[in-house]
Amino acid sequence: MSNSSRSPLVVALANQKGGVGKSTTAINMAAALAFQGERVLLVDLDPQGNATSGLGIDRGAIDISVYDVLLKESSLDDAIEPTSVRDLFVIPATIDLAGAEIELVSQFSRETRLKSALAELEQDFDVILVDCPPSLGLLTVNALVAAEEVVIPIQCEYYALEGVSQLLRNVELVRSNLNTDLKVGGVILTMYDGRTRLSKDVSEQVRQHFGDLCYRTVIPRSVRLSEAPSHGEPIEAFDPMSRGAIAYRHLGKEFRERHGLE
Repeated sequence: MSNSSRSPLVVALANQKGGVGKSTTAINMAAALAFQGERVLLVDLDPQGNATSGLGIDRGAIDISVYDVLLKESSLDDAIEPTSVRDLFVIPATIDLAGAEIELVSQFSRETRLKSALAELEQDFDVILVDCPPSLGLLTVNALVAAEEVVIPIQCEYYALEGVSQLLRNVELVRSNLNTDLKVGGVILTMYDGRTRLSKDVSEQVRQHFGDLCYRTVIPRSVRLSEAPSHGEPIEAFDPMSRGAIAYRHLGKEFRERHGLE
């Protein structure tokens, strides 16, 4: 589907709350889009590096990471690593990234480092997904400044909406000061357990709150989804017939419909 005349769609996946299925969604949404014919780059901005290891990349063997791009001005093209999925590439994260928040504070144009790096990217991509850390620091700000939209994964558990209002305030601040094009592009319900009243209640509550911004596709709580990263594969490759793989396939299609990528 690669279309070199159109600049890539840049989407940040953010929620400052940890454990909401953000990296799982980043990996599997990126893979679903690649399987559906898009050329996809996943930027791992989370110091935990789950999106990097979850795609089978050995974090100990990385020469150039996103840290070098943000702080040493290495080229993004030099940091790109291929994955086992055709048309899916990753900019890996290493543990160095943990100190980047502090190191960026004293840097010139510290909020726009990622945006500048993406602007110089020579390779062609249809979609660039950025997996943000579970915080609202300078790494997340870099992602929001570089992105056209932010997608928020929300888990179907107690306090699901707690913290989301703070994220939305930050999106608003970035929009008014640093990136006027930024918008909330969607909300994805994750870790849904159809057997519990709680999951149904939270799902209803989030849909009432966000309306059409909510994706119709809901990601189930699934053992197979939890197992896939330890094998370094997205769920589509690890167990394509599992409920998780089917859900992310639907999510990829819905994402492509929303953005006219069909």
